[in-house]
Amino acid sequence: MAVNSPMNWPNQANCAAMITVNLDAEFFWLSLAPDSINRPKTLSMGQYGMDRGLDRMLDAFDRFGVKATFFVPGRTAEAYPEKVREVARRGHEIAHHGYAHEHFAKLPAEEQREAIERGIRALEDVCGVRPAGFRAPEGELTRETLRLLRDFGFEYSSSMFGDDRPYMTQIDGQLTDLVEIPIHWELNDFPYFAFNYSPAFPSGQGRIANYTQVLNIWKEEFKGYYKFGLHYVMQFDPQTIGTPGRIALLENLLSHMTTMGGVWFCTGSEMAEFWRTKRSGNG
Repeated sequence: MAVNSPMNWPNQANCAAMITVNLDAEFFWLSLAPDSINRPKTLSMGQYGMDRGLDRMLDAFDRFGVKATFFVPGRTAEAYPEKVREVARRGHEIAHHGYAHEHFAKLPAEEQREAIERGIRALEDVCGVRPAGFRAPEGELTRETLRLLRDFGFEYSSSMFGDDRPYMTQIDGQLTDLVEIPIHWELNDFPYFAFNYSPAFPSGQGRIANYTQVLNIWKEEFKGYYKFGLHYVMQFDPQTIGTPGRIALLENLLSHMTTMGGVWFCTGSEMAEFWRTKRSGNG
């Protein structure tokens, strides 16, 4: 039982958990270095995630009965429509992740607006759904991004690091109905496992992390979130977690979490609805 669970999670759960997937494909590498268009080896890493890693992830989610939230750039949907439709067909949430995996903090307001519009249109065309959630593709946004998310009617963002549970976003000093579902770097597979020589990633050329140590980090963090009744948000990318060896880390983590009991697994939209209702109920 959680020692401090003031959230009153659904089903009397001790904590909440949200499994998310950043479906970046090769567009992460193209946004990092546009000249990667001439580097088929670099692009192939992202393509591997779509061609091999994604299917392994979807099968793992099916086995453990977990519905994930997929943050999908519009260009990924356009390049891999059948793959993205399969994600939606299996009951996972499709959310917004920019159009071409842009660095929103480097874009003026009008270019941000265009990227959001094009991303929405691509996801609607491919999946027939308008995304309710947004995650900043390059991990950064601006105050103008938040204004645009409000204006476009998004229900939530999952881009910030300000808490271990959701909170209502402030824009221009005023609370809004936009729920922020915070994330943390240690609960993201990409910094541990992504590597490339040129363009250099990471820039300091650190090597791929030890699998057992990373799994232990994820489990120890979950232990803390469970103990204190918080909201655990994991980020995965199929190009890093979807290899024959690393997929076992995802399976091991899901097995650990599902056998604990008292965990409310939710999508981004489910959490946003719960949090907004909770805030309303608290007056």
